[in-house]
Amino acid sequence: MQLNHTYSLVAILSILSSNFLLAQNEQSTEGTEGYKKRVLENTEIDFLSSYYSQDGNNAAVSGGTGTEELTDFTPTIVVSIPLNEDDVLTIDSGVSAYTSASSSNIDPFDGSGQADPFTASSGASRGDTWANINGVYSHSSDDRNTIWTANASVASEYDYFSVGFGGSFTKLFNEKNTELTLHTKIYLDTWKPIYPIELRPFGENGSGLNDGLFQRNTITGNPDYNPRFSEFTDKGRNSYSLGLNFSQILSERMQGSIAVDVVSQNGLLSTPFQRVYFADVDNSFIENFQLADAIEQLPDTRLKVAVGGRLNYYLNETFVLRGYYRFYNDDWGIQSHTASLEVPIKLGSKFTLYPSYRYYTQTAADYFAGYEVHQSTSDFYTSDYDLSDFNANQFGFGVNYTDIFTKFNIWSLHLKSIDLRYLYYERNSGFNSGLVSLGINFIIP
Repeated sequence: MQLNHTYSLVAILSILSSNFLLAQNEQSTEGTEGYKKRVLENTEIDFLSSYYSQDGNNAAVSGGTGTEELTDFTPTIVVSIPLNEDDVLTIDSGVSAYTSASSSNIDPFDGSGQADPFTASSGASRGDTWANINGVYSHSSDDRNTIWTANASVASEYDYFSVGFGGSFTKLFNEKNTELTLHTKIYLDTWKPIYPIELRPFGENGSGLNDGLFQRNTITGNPDYNPRFSEFTDKGRNSYSLGLNFSQILSERMQGSIAVDVVSQNGLLSTPFQRVYFADVDNSFIENFQLADAIEQLPDTRLKVAVGGRLNYYLNETFVLRGYYRFYNDDWGIQSHTASLEVPIKLGSKFTLYPSYRYYTQTAADYFAGYEVHQSTSDFYTSDYDLSDFNANQFGFGVNYTDIFTKFNIWSLHLKSIDLRYLYYERNSGFNSGLVSLGINFIIP
């Protein structure tokens, strides 16, 4: 079940793999005459893992109210293999196993206790597993001033399947002081829609109030329950992204970059199991759980544009400042601003500390309203608080250990680096989350 986690796997991997990518870039320098230095000298393996937990009281599964409690564990392996002096093949695969009190209420009546939006059901919808494999082929020119990549990915979970492919082209100028990258990615996704349990009898070939759910249970409040529901006919979602990155070394101490990204989506952009409650419809209940008036309905197209910039400044051998800002806008009415600062603190030749802070703010989507605020006459509606107006703060701290001489060995694996980080995230809506991530990088000589 594809839940809107605060942290995507892509974000987790980018945090954990930062030192690995820096190591590759440092090795991508032009060799002396008569000898061409390899882009990657040896096969490298990254063992990555993360543990994520969240909580809040605005679950989209139960129409903007109810528990958002969720935990997720994600182990991942990344293997980078030098095929020759110029080419590198990178394969990463991971599994994300989560348990969610929120998603358990897709069917709140399959547990042993009273159905309640603030209590997790013990049924099958409580958890799911997401699996992914991604491959990237990279080729560098002899002078290391031109790099192109091609990539493909497959991801799957119980109600969702995704295939992705793309590539990038990078050109370095001005004695490698200037870098320009164009990248693109296409995702072709297919839903296997899962609807709230009480709406399924009102779908195609359903028996309505004659269904066993309603025969076994008493409807309180409005007994003439009659939801607004029809099954989605379009079960595909396609996403197309195009991005441009420009990086420039501005001085001996300063480096800056600018990135522009455009994403176009079409197809089923609504989440089938997210309920909506209307203000102008009488409430119906089974036990303590309010029956859905409808499910989320969103437009079948969305255009996203983001512009961001980074500025890194080397203060001295101990401190570096890394600043970031991004502006985002889409045609659903959301505008957001992100600003962050990270201050790596180098302690000797092997240890680095990473304190960080990020501030985020966004406006609400045109189609968002909270619990029992929407009108049944609307064409589009959602009570997913990820699309609401909110501010958020994120505090982080990390420790990195790097041994460029790889003196510590486990069998044939030579330890290169260990990266451990913690992030705490909090919205002004009451939502909060924590993420612990660990990355260990080995070299196979």
